[in-house]
Amino acid sequence: MTSDKPVTLPDDMAENTARLAPSYGEQVLAIADVEIRKLLRDPTEVFSRSVQPMLWLLVFGQVFSKLRDIPTGGLSYLAYMAPGILAQSVLFSAIFFGISVIWEKDMGIVHKLLVSPAPRSALVLGKAFSSGARGLVQAVIVYLIAFLLHIELNLSIPHVLGVLLAVILGSAIFSTFSLIIACLVKSRERFMGIGQVLTMPLFFASNAIYPIALMPDWLKLVAWVNPLTYLVDAMRTLMIQGAQSVEGLAVDFSVMTLIFVAFVAIATKLYPDLVR
Repeated sequence: MTSDKPVTLPDDMAENTARLAPSYGEQVLAIADVEIRKLLRDPTEVFSRSVQPMLWLLVFGQVFSKLRDIPTGGLSYLAYMAPGILAQSVLFSAIFFGISVIWEKDMGIVHKLLVSPAPRSALVLGKAFSSGARGLVQAVIVYLIAFLLHIELNLSIPHVLGVLLAVILGSAIFSTFSLIIACLVKSRERFMGIGQVLTMPLFFASNAIYPIALMPDWLKLVAWVNPLTYLVDAMRTLMIQGAQSVEGLAVDFSVMTLIFVAFVAIATKLYPDLVR
């Protein structure tokens, strides 16, 4: 004969259980730690992607620095371009983050994560912030190239930390966007096609390599809703001596934060659909 009375734990056992249960922050960090360990075991992807910013700065930047018709606010074109190439590296490395999520789905790893007690938002946030590690490696590479090219960098600690914060936030935005796409397409082949279609429009419809003032009116509208524009503006202001923010750092970080929160909410909703 069974009793309908709910089972209650003794006070000391309940207290120990609550103390041993990981906090929300610990769950986020645990997921991020798993992703970063993957990167440390196979860093070839990050270093292979470092070739691209080298080519852009050493080839494209050197050639276009000879042009005098691009308004850069008194900056050399290389100085104007360097933060844009860093933002490009962040975008290109984060936008394909969803491929690994689809691979985890095919391997059954996503199923195991979804039956864990961790909130879905913790899973999404952990993956988002882990992509920041890739972005930080790209930041070190671009800073090194820019230094060797004698670009006037602002190397004060607050400015460097601000750039690193922007890199992490930008990586989190585009990796979460990538996760949303992965949840919708659920196939590596379709994801690759969509990812390749999105990267170049996002890059060229921003202020990464030329000012928004040069764009036609319809493209200006696209640029102002493009999160990459605000990422570039924040990094250029913090990274380069004499650079002036178009909208202000407070606006840049506020817009990026709002976009990130919206993407996390959408990804949290869609993540369980990945295995259906």
